[in-house]
Order: sequence, then structure tokens, then C-alpha cells
Amino acid sequence: MSNFDFSIATAADDDDIRKMLRDNPVPGGITISYERSPSYFDGCGVMGDFHQTVIARDRAGGRLAGLGCRAVRAMFINGRAADAGYLGQLRVDRRFQGRGLVSSGFSYFRELDRDRCAQGYITTLIEGNRVAEGVLVRRASRSLPLYREIDRLHTLALPARPYKARKPGGTEIRPAAEHDLPELIHFFDHHGAEKQFFPVLREEDFRPGSASTRGLRLGDLLLATRGGRLCGVMGLWDQSAYKQPIVRGYSGFLRWGRPLYNSYARCRGDRPLPAPGEALSLAYAAFTCIAGNDPDVFEQLLCALCTLAAQRGYGRVLVGLTERDPLLAVAGRYPHIAYISRLYTVCWKEESQFHDNLDPRVSHVEIATI
Repeated sequence: MSNFDFSIATAADDDDIRKMLRDNPVPGGITISYERSPSYFDGCGVMGDFHQTVIARDRAGGRLAGLGCRAVRAMFINGRAADAGYLGQLRVDRRFQGRGLVSSGFSYFRELDRDRCAQGYITTLIEGNRVAEGVLVRRASRSLPLYREIDRLHTLALPARPYKARKPGGTEIRPAAEHDLPELIHFFDHHGAEKQFFPVLREEDFRPGSASTRGLRLGDLLLATRGGRLCGVMGLWDQSAYKQPIVRGYSGFLRWGRPLYNSYARCRGDRPLPAPGEALSLAYAAFTCIAGNDPDVFEQLLCALCTLAAQRGYGRVLVGLTERDPLLAVAGRYPHIAYISRLYTVCWKEESQFHDNLDPRVSHVEIATI
């Protein structure tokens, strides 16, 4: 029998959830605790129209032992709109690791999944998180769903400063306005569908009060046009009002070389990396969609976005691109710190067709929504 009680989290669980996120950071080159203030639930709507946070409490003392989020949204799968899920925020408190919590938790998720809201799921695991990879992938028990890797996700943290594209060309960059919405949605529907898992977007997503784009204004989307025709989109999304990435430590070169890196950064006019316990000052490059994966259009939008971020006082811009995306090579030319994850499909045996039927198109992960 399980030593834990599972339930869907409510506002009464908010303080315990935020404490768990604070006390159980995610390891990597930069160890980060992904915190939520003033409320954990303020950031759930960006993950999908439908979302459930599952919590596990220790029966002996009622302490919060683990949590995970299941979110469902419309995505493009093989070029067609379909409801698919993302499994995220998976945490097990250190005091309860190795006590069967993961297996029991996924059994609970399996029962929730019987509502068939999602065709299947995707998720990401930070590369180098050996505990998570061991439990969920390499040594997974038969009671767990099958994790199958489909790509590597590179999150590049670019210093927010003015950049100039190498080939300005005839592209014009301007912020989106209300009258652009119909054309913008049509553009997403046509060119976003060319990538696997690109979100299906609606006009109401970019209007005030939308939970799916909380903190993003329509004018935060930069449009690239040529000859009056839309050819690219990239948004600058600040989520600091409800999501805070707090640095808890460094490893590798940055563990001992951060002072050296910071001296170099200051010489270039960039913001230094924060000390442990401090927040990263950042905004996300969001809803990047480029007609024909044109590298010149992408580069011009990226430069314009970093310039805008600098004007608004951010330290870094996070750009998420999968390894097979040809645009990754363009972003990689600029100074950055890379944060690498592995992208998986997650399916129970009877749902394996979700993975099996995926065509080979390049994957897209909207990092601001996971």
C-alpha cells in the first residue's frame, strides 16, 4: 500500500507547494529553484487551458512529499491541431525519495488520464539530472509510462544588449497592433503547424486578461515584414510577476569561474550572473515563428528582441530551440550560456500510437509555458 495520499491541489496547498519548489531546486550547470510568488497557481494558466497539479502528502505527518502538473493544450501534431499534454513541475522532496512515491504518483496520473483529454504527453528533463533520468528513463519500473527521447532542447541565455544582424536586408521590424491579429493568427496556423508541438493560438490569447499569456501584451510581439507581408514573429515575455528563477548554485566552469565571467560581462556592458540566492533577470523569446525557417529573418528578430530587452532593463533573453532546428545555429553565434534538456514523449502502453505516429518534422517547445 502507498504511504501517501494523492489529490488535486487547491489554494489551501499554495504555501506548501511554493516551499517545495524553493527547497528542491533543479540541478544543472546552473542549479535553479523555479519559484512562484505571490501564488503558485498564478503561473498555471500559461501551461494550458486545462491543468491539474497533483500533490502527495505523507500519511504519517501530512507533509507535502511530491507534486507534478498535468497540463493540456491544443498543439500542432503532424501539422494538425490536436489536444496534447505536458507533464511538468515534477518534484519529490529529498526526505521522501526512494520510497515508491514516483510509481504511486504515476498510477494516480494514469487514473486522471482516463478522461482522454490528451492524445499523449511530452516532457523535458534537464540533461545531467541523473536521479530523474534513472527513475523515469533508464531504470523505470513497468508501472511507469514509457519515456522516449525525440530531441534535445537548447535554452540559450543571451545577454540583453543591442545587436546588429549581419544581413539587414529589406525586412522591417515593428510591434504588433490590434489590427494585426487576424493576419497573425493565420500566420501561426500556417507556419507554426510546420513544427511539431507548436501551440495553437487564438486572437483571445493576445487580448488583456488572457490567462494563457499572462504578462504578455500584444505590443510585446515583434513582427517582421517584407514588402508588407508578414514573414516572422517573436515576442518578449516577462513572467517575473508570478514566476521567479532563483539561482541556488553553479557547477562546472561557472562554479569557480563566475567572477572571471562576470568581469568579462561587465567589460562588455552585460549584467553579471547573480550570486546564489538571487533571481535571474530575464525575459523569454516567445512564440517564435519564421516563414520557411528563414535564418536572416530570425536573426533580425532576435537582434531586435535583445535590443528591446536591454531597453527594458532585463539581464538576459532565453531562447529555446531544439537540436534539429536550423535556427539554433543562428542563435548560437551570439554570446550565451546554454541550458540543455532532453525532450521526451510520455505514453502509457495503450497510447503508444501518439509517439509511433509522429512524423519527422522539427519539434518546437514553447519554453515560457513549461
